[in-house]
Amino acid sequence: MTLDLLRAGFALGLVILLIIAFGAVLRRLGDRVPKRAGRRLAVVETLSLDPRRRLVLLRQDETEHLVLLGPGGDIALDRRPASAPASAAPVSSPPPESSPPPESSPPAESP
Repeated sequence: MTLDLLRAGFALGLVILLIIAFGAVLRRLGDRVPKRAGRRLAVVETLSLDPRRRLVLLRQDETEHLVLLGPGGDIALDRRPASAPASAAPVSSPPPESSPPPESSPPAESP
C-alpha cells in the first residue's frame, strides 16, 4: 500500500516536471516562430442570444460577415463592406422622441 502511494506520487511529480519543462521549451522557441504580418480574419464582436446560440460579427479583409452559430448549424445572415473601426467613427445616438403634451380634460363639475 505504501509502495503504491509512493510510486503514484513519484509519477505525479514526474508528469508535473515534464509539463513545466515542455512549457519552458515552448516559451523559448515561441520567440523564433515568425508571426504573420497582417491578419486577414478577425472577430469584431460576439453576442450571446441564449445558452445555445450566438451571433458573431467577423471581418475578412474589407468585408464584414454576420454569422449565427447554433446547434442546428451555422448560418451566414449578412455580408457587407467593412465600416470604419468603432474608435474612428463616433456613434451618434438618435434624437429623443418628443411625446405629445398630455390632453387636458375639462374639470369635473361637482353637483
